[in-house]
Amino acid sequence: MIKSSHGPKETMERLEAEVKAKGLTVFARIDHAGGAAEVGLSLRPTELLIFGNAKGGTPLMQSDQTVGIDLPLKVLVWQDTSGDTLLSYNDPIWIAKRHGLGHEVDVTVKAMSAALDGIARTATAPP
Repeated sequence: MIKSSHGPKETMERLEAEVKAKGLTVFARIDHAGGAAEVGLSLRPTELLIFGNAKGGTPLMQSDQTVGIDLPLKVLVWQDTSGDTLLSYNDPIWIAKRHGLGHEVDVTVKAMSAALDGIARTATAPP
């Protein structure tokens, strides 16, 4: 979890821009708070970005297809009860351990982890 220097909307905009700048594909952007409002419920700002690329994810799924449950990558931007904006995601290293992936994908997993960390830190950094 990373605390953002920006509000939820700006953090998500920055996140999506950085994902695209890295050449990754944005598959979906899901507004959980908007969905809640549509059924008459309230939820602090909570939005999910789903993104990735086949070049990075396919080797993991070739190792174990069940990794597909955790890919593409997802990042949640949300606001806590104090009004702070936070960014959360499952680290690819954790995903690899969860699925018992072998060392043959270590380089790919570490690269994905470093890239995701960089994207998250850029999105949440002060102006």
